[in-house]
Amino acid sequence: MTDVTIALAGNPNTGKSTVFNALTGSRQHVGNWPGKTVEKKEGFFEYKGLNIQIVDLPGAYSLSAYSLEEQIARDFIVKEKPALVVSVTDAANLERNLYLTTQILETGAPMIIALNMTDVANSRGVKIDAPQMSRSLGGIPVIKMAARRGQGLDELKEAIVAATREL
Repeated sequence: MTDVTIALAGNPNTGKSTVFNALTGSRQHVGNWPGKTVEKKEGFFEYKGLNIQIVDLPGAYSLSAYSLEEQIARDFIVKEKPALVVSVTDAANLERNLYLTTQILETGAPMIIALNMTDVANSRGVKIDAPQMSRSLGGIPVIKMAARRGQGLDELKEAIVAATREL
């Protein structure tokens, strides 16, 4: 039984699938979007008594729907209205990634920003003040992560549970 459905959204190559696999333990169902040829991944995890379904949306650069992947991502966020959208962003390429994030914000969907690949950003001398970023974006939680190393996963789970319990 699923209590809430959340979506993972983000540009290609931001580590969305790594976050998805880390959260679900690779317990996933792979299929196709109805009437489409783009792969759909759904997984589940339980945390603190909450049963959470995760839909890993196709990588997209915007919600403008120039490609099939962008159309699917936009339609899921706008029409299916998941309880929460986790915007997985590449901390080392933040400027490029924030375009999609701001578009998702404009939909009014509840959101968490998973600031992934902070280890790569740090190695390049990029320092991000997550609390200040959160304040600048209206208080949306910003979680620093290096999903490939397992860093920040517990903090992300806590933020997901807190956000979905507030709904």
